Amino acid sequence: MPTHLRPILDVAGDLGLDPDRCTPLGRHKAKVDPVDRVAAAADGGPASPPGGRLVLVSAITPTPAGEGKTTVSVGLTQGLRRIGTRVALCLREPSLGPVFGVKGGGTGGGEAQVEPADDVNLHFTGDLHAISSAHNLLAALVDTDLYFGGPSGLTPETTTWPRVVDMNDRALRKVVIGAGGKAERHTRFDITAASEVMAIMALASSEDDLRARIARIVVGRTAEGVPVTANDLGATDAMVVLLREALRPNLVQTREGAPAFVHCGPFANIAHGCSSVVATDLALRHADVVITEAGFGFDLGGEKFLDLKMRQAGLWPRAVVLVATVRALKSHGDGDLTAGLQHLERQLANVRAFGLPPLVALNVFPDDTEEELAEIEAFAAAADAAAGRSTAFTDGGAGATGLAERLMALLASTDADPPRPTFLYPEDAPVLDALHAVASTIYGAGEVRLSEAAEADLAWLRQAGFDRLPVCIAKTHLSLTDDPKGGGLARGFPVTVHELRLSAGAGFVVARMGRIFTMPGLPREPAAKNVRLRPDGSVQGLMQGD
Repeated sequence: MPTHLRPILDVAGDLGLDPDRCTPLGRHKAKVDPVDRVAAAADGGPASPPGGRLVLVSAITPTPAGEGKTTVSVGLTQGLRRIGTRVALCLREPSLGPVFGVKGGGTGGGEAQVEPADDVNLHFTGDLHAISSAHNLLAALVDTDLYFGGPSGLTPETTTWPRVVDMNDRALRKVVIGAGGKAERHTRFDITAASEVMAIMALASSEDDLRARIARIVVGRTAEGVPVTANDLGATDAMVVLLREALRPNLVQTREGAPAFVHCGPFANIAHGCSSVVATDLALRHADVVITEAGFGFDLGGEKFLDLKMRQAGLWPRAVVLVATVRALKSHGDGDLTAGLQHLERQLANVRAFGLPPLVALNVFPDDTEEELAEIEAFAAAADAAAGRSTAFTDGGAGATGLAERLMALLASTDADPPRPTFLYPEDAPVLDALHAVASTIYGAGEVRLSEAAEADLAWLRQAGFDRLPVCIAKTHLSLTDDPKGGGLARGFPVTVHELRLSAGAGFVVARMGRIFTMPGLPREPAAKNVRLRPDGSVQGLMQGD
């Protein structure tokens, strides 16, 4: 940990946060009270965030190692601060699964990290533990109801609520619980980042909204097909009690002292992949520019950020920073950069499908050549997209000031006529229509197929009145197709939906495509084997390449 980190209340002071609404957790972390929009309006205050301009950082479809989107987000925040912008950063909380798996920590890298990185990557402020506990409390109440034959009418065969743990553990994908007893049944574990409770926490706008969403969670159905909810089981208020403190956003800082809210962490390939609405709302009330990111490529995290998070939050970004690397573009072109630029063209078109102006951010690696970087910049210019380079990994904010200046110029160009919310499908579109809209427009798919199991899921959704919710597509992040090896240039391919999983509290239907699991597994050589505690108390091995 850098020795020059600022006291957290000094960081809060940069944003004009009321110290009485900040609870320090040591010197470098704090919980901050969120703003209740309804209460603010009742008191004569603004019902929606004034002033701040929201910027989404997304990316082209990545390679397995990732393209440094978080590093660019942190570096850009530091660059904006260096040129005198009142800026705040909003990121997701890392999950222990990837930290100890293959991806490593989620705090950026090099000189563009949020700190204290070890804390953020591990237990942090306990939010993920609270989410796991609330989720598993509901699971325990479900099985208690089944054991005693409670009045809900829930049946073991139609129970869908799993258990969760914040770890990659493929052995828990299918389990038998209550073995040998009268309540023996098959179920599964998901990783906490895939929990509907995590999605609800990230989308809730207030404690009252959190309570209402938890009450709506559907855990299964009766023999007649009637949905059984968390509220039917009497779980709502106890879950809110467990989650109340976790709903408060976490304030930390970048290595250069810029304010950073790190809060909630749904995965983008199996959930909606965005940090919390309450943190975004709070940042927009206290900063002129708010940098946030969505997981993986624009086709996954970016689409969900806009169609799901922004739709529910009533917000809209002013621009999209699209991170690209020479490495990834070559990969999409089978080693040929010029061919791979077609993928950049498609992702730029995806950004513009939402009516948003793009800024291409080239995350520069040491082995990139000037000719390669210049070719990408020329291609972006020909596509009428601004572009800038980032060397923030090695140079910190100084390596992103040029990118920051280009962003400010782009934002200024939209001040007179800001982008208006533009979605791929209406909020009440049938699930199949929403799936077709995303798959055809964003992925370039030619057909959406439903497995026999997904057809049965859709029939029940229609019967229960849940077939007109937005969709959250769970698929591989390594390809525009539902096959990790399908590449970033494929067109006209079919995608297959294997399951339609209702998340009534979160307000969407999860469509699982291809071989995607809501409980990941560890690789043959997990990163956990390289994690060590150093003599100075810091941790080695949490970051990729450490």
